[in-house]
This record gives sequence, C-alpha cells and structure tokens, in this order.
Amino acid sequence: MINLFSAQIESMSIHRVGNKSRNESLFISEEPHELSDELKPLIKEYFLKSFRDKEENYYHFVHDNDLEFHQLFSLTTDIFNNPSESHSISKKITRLLFEESKHQHIKGGEVYVVYFENMLLDNEKVSAVGIFKSELKHDFLQFEEKQNNLDLILQQGVYLNKLDKGALIFNTEKENGYKILSVDSNKYDTKYWLEQFLQVDFFEDENFYTKKYLKFCENFAKDVVLPAEDKQQEVLFMNKAMNHFASNDNFNEQNFLKDVLENPALEPEFQNYKTEKAPKYKVEDLSDFPISNTAVTAARKKIKSVINLDTNVQIKMDFVKGDSAEKFIEKGWDEDRQMFYYLVYFNKEEKS
Repeated sequence: MINLFSAQIESMSIHRVGNKSRNESLFISEEPHELSDELKPLIKEYFLKSFRDKEENYYHFVHDNDLEFHQLFSLTTDIFNNPSESHSISKKITRLLFEESKHQHIKGGEVYVVYFENMLLDNEKVSAVGIFKSELKHDFLQFEEKQNNLDLILQQGVYLNKLDKGALIFNTEKENGYKILSVDSNKYDTKYWLEQFLQVDFFEDENFYTKKYLKFCENFAKDVVLPAEDKQQEVLFMNKAMNHFASNDNFNEQNFLKDVLENPALEPEFQNYKTEKAPKYKVEDLSDFPISNTAVTAARKKIKSVINLDTNVQIKMDFVKGDSAEKFIEKGWDEDRQMFYYLVYFNKEEKS
C-alpha cells in the first residue's frame, strides 16, 4: 500500500520529445529545473494525484535474457545509486523514449524525470524515480490590461488536473526488477508506453494473486453458478468468496471450495473452468498464496451485488455484512401469479 503524502521532490528535469516518424525534434535541457516554492506543491500534485486515485496494479522490469540488459532498469539503478547525477541520466532516459516514439499515433510532449524521497510503500520509506509525460494541450484564457480595456488572449498549456502518462519506479525489489506503478490516460498507444518504453510485466505478489483469483471467481459465478442455479446463488457465491478472503491471511483452494460452494456438484465444474480459463486469469498454478487485504477491499467495491428483476425492482445486497443475502432473503414460486418472488425479512427501515 502506498502513501504519497510525505513524498518530496529532490530534483526534476524537463525535456521534450517529438514523434520520430514525423521528423519531429528532441529537445534536451542543459540544466535541471529549479522549482519555486509556489510551484512545488502544484507540480507534485499533478504528478502523483493519478496514482493515489488508481488501483495499485504493480509492474516490474522484465528482460528475456537478464535484467542487466534492460536499459531503463540500468538507468533507474544509476539514479538510485547516484541521485546527484539524476539530470545527466534523465537525458538518456528521454532519448530512450524518443527512440520508441515511432508510431504515427504517438503524440509528442514534455518529459519530466523526477527523483523523489520519502515515499511510503508498505509502511517503509523508499526513494522513487518518476517518469512523466504531458501530451495533450488545452486552451485557456489570459487577460491583459491595455489602456482602458481588458484584452482577451487565447493560449494553450498543460492541464494540471490530469496526467497523460506516468511511471513511479520504487527503490525496492531491485532483484525482481523493482516495483512500478503506471498511469496512461491515452489508451490507444498503451503498447508504446508499457511494452516498448518501460518494458514491464505484472509484478506477481499477494496483491496480484488475490486480484486475479477474485476476478476468476467473479467470472465463474457469472458463467457457471448463474446458469446452473440463479442470480441469488451467483451473488451468494461471491458473497461467501469475499468473506473467505477477508477472514483468512492465507488462501488454500480446498478450504476455499468447502467454505463457499453451496452445491458440491459444482466443484468439478469449478476445476474444469479453472483449467479452461487459467491462461486468461493467470490462475493455473494458484492454489496456495498469502491474501492481500488491500486487494480484497478494492474488489468489494467493484463486485456487483444487485439482483435486477424484470418488474423494475432491484435487490441490493451488502458484501460487508455478508450473511444478509443468505439469512434474510428467500426465493419462491407463486402458483396463483405464476411468478417467482423474493421474500425479504427486516426489523425496520433504515434512514437514507
């Protein structure tokens, strides 16, 4: 889990890359940029806001042969080893990005290479290297007094509320290619940023395993439990799955299945589905792993716990108080109306 509140910008370099395939230029600044006290909090917020608002999906540098041949890994390591050399190393990083700016859709823009101190990652203080890029320019108005009139001037600039591209490389797990967070608001050129420039893959830790397994369970509930049972059982399955993950520190698949499968006949279906869908969800070898509470909390917010009925009625179940769907809702069949019904028990209506 990250905390960016106490992060401090120790140095920042600004350069500009164009699109190489369109013969656009590369501009390298001779000196690092000295941020004023007024600008420093605004720029820090611009760089880091998107990472606070984003789910923590970590990456790490990867190379087919050895990490020592990964250029960006080596350059980042050089900054961590010699922070005073950050600006000269930032020039090499920017040239590396320029070399990958070949596709016609890639936009030019400003590149910021920033060295941070006092990042908090899993309650441990670490340094970090940030590589950010601003691509889109937005119109804004400036006003100028001219004699007795106020003149209107149209200009273009960077919108500080939204970062176009960014990567935070944390000085931890070096032997595994560091832990990295990435932001990319322009999805049309994701390969350029993630695969060609950063050259990263998912960092497979407890956070990764927990997210992947819960996502796999969510789709098993939709594709297998729902057709075999009904919507209530689909929701109940995910309800129990979430409660199992929330109440255990370590995951064991056999214990999980005993705990969450209401219908034992679905266990072979579960194993078949896992074999069939394993490559998609990366769960083929997952049967025991430590559980990430952060990932469970994030998953709770995303999973839909609503039964939508064709009578324009919705029944929403609470995943925090997980036994509500099982204890206080009954499904039945009304012979007179020839319709299904849900019977809901309660003591009083809560004030909204």
